[in-house]
Amino acid sequence: MDYEILASEDVIAKTVEAVKARGVEVVVVDNRAEALEKVKGMIPKGADVMNASSRTLEEIGFVEYLKSGAHGWNNLHVAILAENDPQKQAKLRAESILSDYFLGSVHAIAETGELVTASASGSQIPGYAFSSSHVIWVAGTQKITPTLEDAFKRVRTYVFPLEDQRMKGLGYPGSAIAKILINEREILPDRKATLILVREKLGF
Repeated sequence: MDYEILASEDVIAKTVEAVKARGVEVVVVDNRAEALEKVKGMIPKGADVMNASSRTLEEIGFVEYLKSGAHGWNNLHVAILAENDPQKQAKLRAESILSDYFLGSVHAIAETGELVTASASGSQIPGYAFSSSHVIWVAGTQKITPTLEDAFKRVRTYVFPLEDQRMKGLGYPGSAIAKILINEREILPDRKATLILVREKLGF
């Protein structure tokens, strides 16, 4: 299976309905520029914002925009990186999972509506699953797979080898699939989850 081909409009429509039925809001945009503008419009000034490590967020320009400080948000990620004391930095990381808005991507989206994320450290999982009052995922439609089983195959046979290679290229030993999160459904009434689907290949 070619995991880099963008989904057809019929598949996108079917997936949107399936994800919405699981309590996750879905927005479909044409390109990365529109995705960034959508994200900007969703987060109010003064909000605490934390982001997971994400090629997709980098590619739409969100990471650079967040670093710019032009948004009026409280960038928790920059505060963590600016702290040199290991113990204080660890505390800031722990507190960041309670951010008002947590942003990232997912590694596979089943046409049946499940969202799958693999992680080595698990750092993004609390925000994705529970702790942040708003979670926003941005994903290219090439991440859509027919079934949940196919979503796992995408993670293990396509995403992981690329991430492992990327980490080795940065001088690390490699990556690992240590934890996998399946967002089956959003049921908490005071929590909002949004998936921004982009008709463009983004990330792994």
